[in-house]
Amino acid sequence: MGQALPVTCVRVTDVERITPRTARIGFTADELPGLLEDRPDQQLKLCLPRAGQTVPRLPEQHADDPYGMRWYESFLAIPEAERPWMRSFTVRSYGRERNVMTVDFVLHGEGGPASRWGAAARAGDVLGMVGPSSLYARPLPAARRMLLAGDETALPAIATVLEALPAGAGAVVFAEVADAGEERELPSAAGGSEVRWVHRDRGGSLAAAVREAGPGLDGVDAAWVAGEASAVRALRRHLVEERRLPRAAVEFSGYWRRALTQDDAPTEEDLAWAAERAADGR
Repeated sequence: MGQALPVTCVRVTDVERITPRTARIGFTADELPGLLEDRPDQQLKLCLPRAGQTVPRLPEQHADDPYGMRWYESFLAIPEAERPWMRSFTVRSYGRERNVMTVDFVLHGEGGPASRWGAAARAGDVLGMVGPSSLYARPLPAARRMLLAGDETALPAIATVLEALPAGAGAVVFAEVADAGEERELPSAAGGSEVRWVHRDRGGSLAAAVREAGPGLDGVDAAWVAGEASAVRALRRHLVEERRLPRAAVEFSGYWRRALTQDDAPTEEDLAWAAERAADGR
């Protein structure tokens, strides 16, 4: 569907603060109906304008560059002071009747450009959008009972996975958030689901909560894990090496890195992790 790497601009239609630290922002563009699909975990990148810009500066895309290699080289050639910040997000929902896509922004105060932009977003604001592309879609592992684990950055994707599970498939969700105020209603899996909230202000951590679940994970035969990269790595190894889930039954993605941003170069650990994913055929 569409180009391998579509690039367009999207305009804010509405902003809703769904928790004290999460803004749900609606976007529209004439191109959306040809870009968005009815599948879970549609990942894209949003390009945020620099100070003094109302529209992010983006290179033109050419038809003979379907995978965007030349486009990305041109993007990196933009002077840093003018080059948009590029951050990864997941589509929470898309309504074709209004042609509106919603994306959740986790707000960390002044912690980063996406948080600052999301906290100040208003109807009419414009961002660049790269993706989503069906070429990078990964099918969900088949499961009778699936473990879904992630922090607040993974909650939009977890919600879409819950909505996409087939009839009869159940789920148990472990969701790490800052505190009880960040809890939100999640869809129920077709075969029933259980949600366990993990609060950082009470000393909780995602990896520890899953490790300590014991019989609570009995019957889990597949897993989907996303969030902070080191937590994802720890959980994936626990599930494969200690809970003995097949590697192919554990879908995993490190959305962000502690103390680093997407502008920082990959670390040796990141490169080793990428090699491990490649060895698994991901």
